[in-house]
Amino acid sequence: MLKIEDLSVKIEDREILKHFDIEIKDGEVHAIMGPNGTGKSTLSKVIMGSKDYEIVGGKIIFNDEDISNLEVDERSRKGIFLSMQSPISIEGVSNSEFLRTALNARSSEPIGLFDFIKTMEENMKELDIKNNIVHQAINEGSSGGERKKNEVLQIKVLKPSFIILDEVDSGLDVDSLKVVSENINKYCEENPKTSLLIITHYPRILEYIKPDYVHMMVDGKIVKTGDYNLAFEIEKTGYNGLVSE
Repeated sequence: MLKIEDLSVKIEDREILKHFDIEIKDGEVHAIMGPNGTGKSTLSKVIMGSKDYEIVGGKIIFNDEDISNLEVDERSRKGIFLSMQSPISIEGVSNSEFLRTALNARSSEPIGLFDFIKTMEENMKELDIKNNIVHQAINEGSSGGERKKNEVLQIKVLKPSFIILDEVDSGLDVDSLKVVSENINKYCEENPKTSLLIITHYPRILEYIKPDYVHMMVDGKIVKTGDYNLAFEIEKTGYNGLVSE
């Protein structure tokens, strides 16, 4: 589904991603762990098409198409979704307006109001989200946990095929983490070709959403790849201990 080849990215005069490579097949779950400042969030934003970064080498291929120069909205319509580390609030745009507009933008026919309301109600119930949130401005006055649940609500409604979870566990209490993880797992079970890229510092979320591969990223590139157990080696030994092996 996603293949990144020899990708180098800089912001201003600082190179952040350095000859980065990864390949993610349909239905696979990959996790990337690494110290602060190593380029994990940069990677997520570059895949999504952020203009803050300049690609100076390599390419991003999604479903056999080079998308390196596509705009953010074009990548979204192709099925890429980024759950942001710190979801922002947007005044004047309600959750229902945003989601219905986004849904219609990627559909051949506009969704009917009744079907949309039914879809929203079902998904909000599964996420334990209060009904009045649909009429509120996006994330306005919401806690960190509520913002992350709202990101998962967007996933369930928009149905992307490639999902990037950038520190989705950040700011979640134990109960909220369980709800979020259960909903992501259920979504992937119902859509078995969906691929996940999880960016995290800690293995806690990987106990709920089990990855096929765990990659350790240091200084802008992947330096070690393993299975689920690598996450716990990292927690036990630290990044420096594994790099020096």
